[in-house]
Amino acid sequence: MKKKEVIKDERDFNHIIKNSPFIKNKAFVIYIRKKKEGKPNFGLAISKKTGNAVCRNKLKRRTRSIIDEVKETFPNERDYIIMIKRSCNEISFQEMRRNLIELIKEIK
Repeated sequence: MKKKEVIKDERDFNHIIKNSPFIKNKAFVIYIRKKKEGKPNFGLAISKKTGNAVCRNKLKRRTRSIIDEVKETFPNERDYIIMIKRSCNEISFQEMRRNLIELIKEIK
């Protein structure tokens, strides 16, 4: 993900999480906010209960990698907050990828 595509502002994060619809499965929760125009923006969130900093950063790197691979399949004109669940810690990279792609297909 490029810096232009990342949601970092805490107010935006909280607004999207509180006021937007979401879809979920066993590995991820995706909050979706529609906007008027433009390319999709992404935000990643992970709980401190998931593990230590090394573990959390590894899961975020893997998720960013998956997003970069399938970025074109995300519908445009939307913002996405992807929350990584604790169960991602126990599954393989391929299962993470499969779970995220399934959620993307549900968005369409």
